[in-house]
Amino acid sequence: MSYLAERRLEEKERRRLEILDAAEAVASVVGIDALTMDQVARKARLSRALVYVYFRDKADLLIAISIRALEQLNERFVEVLTQPLRGVDQVEACGRAYVLFAREWPVRFEVLAHFEAHSPTGDLDPAYEEFLKFGERPHASLTQAIENGLKDGSIRNDLGNPALLSFTLWGLMHGIIQLTMHKIGGLQRAGVSAESLVEHGFRLALDAMSHGPSVRA
Repeated sequence: MSYLAERRLEEKERRRLEILDAAEAVASVVGIDALTMDQVARKARLSRALVYVYFRDKADLLIAISIRALEQLNERFVEVLTQPLRGVDQVEACGRAYVLFAREWPVRFEVLAHFEAHSPTGDLDPAYEEFLKFGERPHASLTQAIENGLKDGSIRNDLGNPALLSFTLWGLMHGIIQLTMHKIGGLQRAGVSAESLVEHGFRLALDAMSHGPSVRA
């Protein structure tokens, strides 16, 4: 590849990332549903036509944000797997990485939640198929942590398929995160803090997976 061609590719990727950054900035103010391509173009200081060169519509743009989020989340999970921890502790660390990710990048979490709640039917377009492939990666990493726990004995071996357990734990923590983001008023009226709900979820999951009560119980 020539130097000029390489520079053009770098410039194209830089502009694509700028559009994604602009979309996240707009969504953080108006929300995902109210987000428009016009708003993104204005935020990125680009023409509306140029934004459509990179993303054919709003759904395509949101899928790109989702893939970005999944890549980032899986990087955190993979980092956990490199640490010399028991499998059950790796599972906990992945869960805490997910909670921290949602707090640090709420728009990315919301976009992921949007696609999990609105799965398309019928033939899937290539962009959504790519999103599904990227979505398999953090689940595979969490499943690996579970398998590590089964091997080292820190996770009970009577809990069924590791992949099924991975999805169960993911659903538990995903739901708790959403409660802390969208039902904070109801939690407060019940005398429950967001932090206590998160910790209670971890304690229940860890106690259920391990052979004895967790140290935090």
